[in-house]
Amino acid sequence: MTTKTAEKPAPPAAAVAADAHWAATRERLANRTRPTAKLTICDDADIKKDLEVARYALRRLEDQAKETPDDKTVQAAVDSARADLEAAQAAFEEAAIVLTFRALPRKEFEALKKAHPATEEQAEDDLEFDVDSLGPELVSASSLDGITVEDAHEYLDTWGEAEAAELFGTAWGVQQQTRMDLGKG
Repeated sequence: MTTKTAEKPAPPAAAVAADAHWAATRERLANRTRPTAKLTICDDADIKKDLEVARYALRRLEDQAKETPDDKTVQAAVDSARADLEAAQAAFEEAAIVLTFRALPRKEFEALKKAHPATEEQAEDDLEFDVDSLGPELVSASSLDGITVEDAHEYLDTWGEAEAAELFGTAWGVQQQTRMDLGKG
């Protein structure tokens, strides 16, 4: 014996429009911003090392302070290490270059990929687009810092392989970013 479950009728559109909760949710959805990602570049190895050393020193001293909470000497060392970390962080931020990228609207991103089809050789490797021609365009289009296509082309062609890949990867990655959680149903 087969039982058929009745389909639940959709609520009237006017009722949905009048629902304050749904109206507020719709407004929030309409006002969402696209994801952004940052790429931080610091060419000064000494400043980067100083920052890592300061972080490590603070972590060790904080662990020691947990073990000996009444030791004022250790607490003073923690306070000093925090100040050292703040100074190292400030020096890093002064030396660093921060590039910011924003996800493109989906249709714009799809059009950009279609404008740069894979070469025959790339298609044989199952690639859908030409990374070499797409890269500078994507970096430029998603940059919030005004990177031009020419600048992006130069960076991708002249930086070391890992750094160029990181630049492209940041511009590509922000397009793939999701800020959703399916939750439990």
